[in-house]
Formats: sequence, structure tokens, C-alpha cells
Amino acid sequence: MELTETSRDHSGVHNLAFQNDSDGVDVTNQKSFRDNSQRIKNSQNKKTVLTRQGDEYINIESDLHENKRASIDDEQPRLKGPLEKKYDKVCEFCKKHKTRICYVIYGILITAYLAAVTAACSLNFQRALPLFVFTVLAVFFICWDFLIAKYEDRISAFFSPGERYVEKQWFWLKWVLSAVLTITIIFWLIFNTTKQGSRQLISFGGLVMYVLLMFIFSKYPTKVAWRPVFSGIGMQFILGLLILRTKVGFDVFNWLGIQIQTFLEYSDTGAKFVFGEKYMDHFFAFKVLPIVVFFSMAMSMLYHVGFMQWLIGKVGWVMHIFMGTTPVESLVAAGNIFVGQTESPLLVWPYLPYITKSELHAVMTAGFSTIAGSVLGAYISFGVSPSHLLTASVMSAPASLAASKLFWPETEKPLITLKTGLQMAKSESKNLLEAASQGASTSIRLVANIAVNLISFLALLSFLDSALSWVGNLFDYPQLNFENICAYVFMPCSFMMGVDWEDSFIVGGLLGYKTFFNEFLAYERLSKLIHNREKGGSMYINGVKQYMTVRSEVIATYALCGFANFGSLGLVIGGLTSIAPSKKKEIADGAFRAMIAGTVACFMTACVAGMLTVPGLEVPCHILLRNVSNFTDFPANSTELVKCCQHLFT
Repeated sequence: MELTETSRDHSGVHNLAFQNDSDGVDVTNQKSFRDNSQRIKNSQNKKTVLTRQGDEYINIESDLHENKRASIDDEQPRLKGPLEKKYDKVCEFCKKHKTRICYVIYGILITAYLAAVTAACSLNFQRALPLFVFTVLAVFFICWDFLIAKYEDRISAFFSPGERYVEKQWFWLKWVLSAVLTITIIFWLIFNTTKQGSRQLISFGGLVMYVLLMFIFSKYPTKVAWRPVFSGIGMQFILGLLILRTKVGFDVFNWLGIQIQTFLEYSDTGAKFVFGEKYMDHFFAFKVLPIVVFFSMAMSMLYHVGFMQWLIGKVGWVMHIFMGTTPVESLVAAGNIFVGQTESPLLVWPYLPYITKSELHAVMTAGFSTIAGSVLGAYISFGVSPSHLLTASVMSAPASLAASKLFWPETEKPLITLKTGLQMAKSESKNLLEAASQGASTSIRLVANIAVNLISFLALLSFLDSALSWVGNLFDYPQLNFENICAYVFMPCSFMMGVDWEDSFIVGGLLGYKTFFNEFLAYERLSKLIHNREKGGSMYINGVKQYMTVRSEVIATYALCGFANFGSLGLVIGGLTSIAPSKKKEIADGAFRAMIAGTVACFMTACVAGMLTVPGLEVPCHILLRNVSNFTDFPANSTELVKCCQHLFT
């Protein structure tokens, strides 16, 4: 493109570059004349610049002037119409009274919701009971958060005299409390053993044994602070007592388990659409793994709206107050109830570079002793009791802190000691749909990790069994396999949890699968044993036991509920190192001890469950009576049949 500056008049076009080529003309007059004529021509023609590109001409100067005039016109004030004036007044009013308007809208919505709850309760209170309970809890916690946020200083000042009095009298008060607690435990054991039998006493002995072993092999045995240890075990016992021994607690967790199981079944709709009507033919790939995707999406949405942070904060605050642990380790332990061992440290990742070695050990132990909510749904789909899985997840959180503080006591002064104001990481999603999409996308890695690990571990297990069987044939013992070796190694551990001696060999094998491979494989084996018992077939076939008692199944469910295995060891080291690179050496040094502490924490939870589990029916009533009777057209299971069978059993 060639740009040429020109000037146009009525006689034609003259190039300004040749204006000096006139002869016999006074230069000064010519210059003056030229300047005047130039100004006149510029004013007439507005310095028109023509740009040529091929045959296309664009008048740039005129466009610039037109745009300038348009911008000047836009800047000039114009008269607004009546609608615009009213709209501006409304916007100004809304901005001025924004807070009050929000309160009015919230009040209308809350009133409508309470009216709906009242109407539902008046129509059928039994049917609306869960909605009523959730509403009462929501109102309580909203009022609690409001009062704490507004009157925290006054509340602290009100309770400070009592706190100071307890601190002054704590020297003799702790001995009184210890004596009362000891006497209570002794009397409870006596009455419980008299009523339920001596098997609960074995579980109590196992709990004492694991505590002593952790103390003997502790990093610093002389510096153990016993408050987190005993309070953690106490929290376990209280939770187990409420859930396993009281009708209200058992019904609540049983109801929650049923609701979660029903919720997870909605993943079948997506699986059926993607994989076809016969998706159940490939149960694990097309039934179990889609549940992981669906649950991960749900957790991501709850995390986005802030519910997960709120719930984790409340649970962590309870453990911090009751156990005396630091805020960081308490929040991570609470987070591990719901999320995985690599996700929960992200809740407090800004504080990880400043935590002590004992706190870091507690963070890793909490990850090893619990399971993630995403895989919880997969275990439920296997047929494992959802109520016991939920109970195990909750009870293992305080157990992890108790085992950690016993195995690696605190010897440094913690830097993060904030009682309030510890900020948790927030969701990066901009809206709820993006959170759902990110949750589903994030599960791809988890699903792939589960699938490839199971493929590789099952193949490796088959190879090991073949190799061990070949070695056993050399000594006339072809039954030798990996499960038998693990069973003999872990048999004493399972027996001390309270498992029946006849079942301890099977549970020992499950513990071996869980420790050396993963808990997915162990729960899959446990589900087969549960299904065999429910079918009501022969207990022994060719001298091999086909299923266990219900008590042994329950204890095994608690003992397996954790990520403590060698596969997760590398996952924890890699995940925490990427979050806190400055702690790389401490993470590598303490990871193996944390895995052992996590394993023992699961065993302690199983011991508490063994102490509190009440023996029940081993075989469903309709199967038991059908096997006893000779009728082929025996009626299916019904409420009347169950009541009759339970009455006979009692």
C-alpha cells in the first residue's frame, strides 16, 4: 500500500513536493502565498488522505472525523424519557436499601419453607420426621453461628471464671476424673460380660494390647501426652455406644445408610444410558465405578456451596476442644471422614510448611486410617453394611489422632495455635454447574487408578498363588497361597479384636489383602462371604468355611475401613510433597510409621466395635426356616416372619 499526500482544487491535482519549481517568483511571497493557499485548501478538503489497495479506496480521514463527531455527540447530555428516569430511581433505591431488601427476601423464603414443613408435619408427621429433624438442626446451627460471630467475646468472658477455676484445681481434678472413669469402665465390663458373654472382654483386651504396643514402639515414649490418647479412645467409645447400643443412634445411622444407598442408585441411570441395558453384566466396571463418578460430583457440589467446609470445621472444632489437638491436625482428621487422604490436606495447605513433625505425622495417619466418601459408595454397592461403614468412618477420625499422638508424641512447640479464624481453602468453581463438571472430571483419575490397580494386583496375586502352590507341592502342601500366609500372620490380631477363633483365619487373610494390596480387594472378598451367609448354604464345604458369623463380619468391616496399605504409601508421599515441598524429608521419614499407626487405629476401632456389637441373627429368617422345614413353596420374607423368627431366637 502506497500512501501519497495530495491536494485537490478546481483545476486539478498538484503535488506539494514540486511547489518550489516555479521560476522568477519571489520566494518569500511565494511561501506566504503557498501557506495561505495551503490553509484554504486544507480547510476546504479536510486533509483528505486516500489509501489505495488494488481498486479499493478508503477515506481514513473522513472516518476519523465521523467517529470523533459521533463520540462528541454521545458525550453530550440528552434528555431521558420517563421510563428511564423511573428505572434509575428504582436502581438507586435498591442500591441504597440492598441489605434490607435481602433480609426481606430471605424472610419470605424462610417463612414459606417453615410453612411447607408445618403443612407436611400436620399431614403425616411420621413421613415428615426426617425433614423436621433437619430443619431443627439447621435452625440450631444457624443461631449458634450467629451468636458465636456476634457475641463470642461476651461468651468467652462469661465462661472464663469457670475455666480459670478448672485450671487451678486441675492437679487433683484429673485424678478424680481418672478414678471415676476407671471405676465406670470396670463396672460396665462386669455387667456387659454378664449379659452379653465373654467375647466383648476379648475385644477390650485387644484394645489395651494395641495401646501398649504403640506405647512400647513410640518415637518418644517418655514424652507421650495422654490426654489426646484417652480422649480419642473415649470419643470412639461414646460414638460407638450411641450408634451401636442405643435404638435412636442405630436407627439414625441405619436411615442415613439407606438414604445414601438410595442416592447412589441414581447413578444406574447414567450407566444404563452410556453402557446399555446389559451394563450389569460387567458389574464392577459399569456398576461400581460409575458410583465413584457420581459421588465425586456430589461432593464437589457440596464443597462449592460451602457445606463441606462448614461440616468439617464443626467436627474439627469438637476434636480440637475435646482432645486438645492443634487446629490443623483436627481439621485434617475431620476432613478425612468425607474426602480422600490427598484431598484433606488441601483444606489447610497454606499452613502445612509451618507444622511440626508430630502434626505432619498426624496428618498422614488420619489419611491412612479413614476412607474417602467417593469409594464409600463403591463398598456399599458390594453389599457391605452402609451403617457400619458410616460408623467406621466417623469413629476412625479420633482414633487416628489418638494413635498418632501415641506413636509420635509432640516434642516441639506448634506454631499454628489459632483457636478461631483458621481459613480453609475454598472451591475454585464459579458456579454450581462448573463444580459438578469439575467433580466428575476429577473422578476420572480416581476411577482409572482403581481400575488399573485392581487389574495389576489381581494379576500379581494370581501369579503369587501359582508360585506358592508350586512351592507347596514340593512339600506336599498344594494349598499354600498368599491368603493363607497372611491369615497366619494376622490371625492373632483378628482374634484380639474379638473375632471368633473359627473366623480369625479368614479375617486374617482379609487384613493381608488390605495391607499388601488395597481395601477394595479385601471388601470384594468380604462381600462374597456376606452373600454366602445370606444365601444360607452349608457353612463348610470340603473342610473350607464358606462364611463367617455376623459379629465377625462387623468387626472385619471396621478393621478394613482405611487406606493403610503399601500402595497408598507412595500416594501420600507424592501428594504431600507436591503441596509442601519444604517438608519433603520429614514426609519421607514419617510416612511408614504413619501407615503403621493408621493400621493400628483401624484395629482399635474394630476393638471398640467388638466391645459394643450385640449378637443377632446369623441367617435371614425366611432362609433359616425354609432350610429347616421340608416345604418347597415356603413364603417369601415378610414382617410377620421376621418377628416370629426373632421371638424364637430370643
